Amino acid sequence: MDLGSLWSGLGWPLVRLLAFVSLGLFVANVIEALNWTRAMSRLAQPLIRMGHMKDITGASFSMAFFSGVAANSMLAEHYDQGNLTRKELVLANLFNSLPTYFLHLPTVFFITLPFIGSAAVIYVGLTVASAVVRTAATILLGRILLPPLPEGCVICRLEEDRARSWKSAMRKAWRRFKKRIWKIATTTVPIYIAVYIAKNLGLFDMLEGFMAEYVKGLSFLPPAAMSIVVFHVAAEFTAGLAAAGSLMQAGSLTVNQIVVALLVGNIISSPMRAFRHQFPYYAGIFKPRLALRLMVYNQLLRVISLIIVGAAFILVTGP
Repeated sequence: MDLGSLWSGLGWPLVRLLAFVSLGLFVANVIEALNWTRAMSRLAQPLIRMGHMKDITGASFSMAFFSGVAANSMLAEHYDQGNLTRKELVLANLFNSLPTYFLHLPTVFFITLPFIGSAAVIYVGLTVASAVVRTAATILLGRILLPPLPEGCVICRLEEDRARSWKSAMRKAWRRFKKRIWKIATTTVPIYIAVYIAKNLGLFDMLEGFMAEYVKGLSFLPPAAMSIVVFHVAAEFTAGLAAAGSLMQAGSLTVNQIVVALLVGNIISSPMRAFRHQFPYYAGIFKPRLALRLMVYNQLLRVISLIIVGAAFILVTGP
């Protein structure tokens, strides 16, 4: 392997990842140092009250609309300080799935639209609905698993509002940043390299090939739709879209069949891709074992919500 391909395949993606993680972490620290977390938590106050969740969960939820890394860094910081229990951390991380999805929504929609036209509106709408289902399920789980908050205590664990200059806030944020970024980098880099090596050894291709072979058992899909699922699993999302667009133009599949095939491909392929792309930086923010647990819970809830939404779509519109 030459240096050029090593840089483009490993060096540059790793540099870019660490840059985004560093930026997100620093932004989270600045927001906390300026005591803006109080105002941010108030935006999500009705939802976190329903779910018996704490102040920092609301602040993290609001932050996740702008940066998933910053939101997770905020949660990790408070978990390390003992302000969140393991159960509260898991629920807070799941609670962020809706705003985190909205971060990528414009990209997903404008990539999907040219390939499948009007079907893109239905497909993206269903994935948004699944994100709403995940948020509602998290609130319900919080209401069941967590004790009610004391009256007026939604923001009681955050620092009291008090004036702080930008200079002092930046000093405090920089101190926190330096302490945490070293731990994140020393964990993220070796894991990212290990994932890169596994990918180049063909381990992920073997797993995706097995999954592509397995999806042939999905008998409820028409034969033509299977190519969409196989391309979605064995290649990338855009490959599945290209296959869907071609079949739609040829009149081989209806809009509903295209949408269902894309949902099935999404359900089967996402967990592996999430591990490959998200685990390195998750393991840098949280401890590796905890990071893996959070990702498993996230993907499990994601798959269940997509199945629920997809099943409802089939029941309403027909196969």
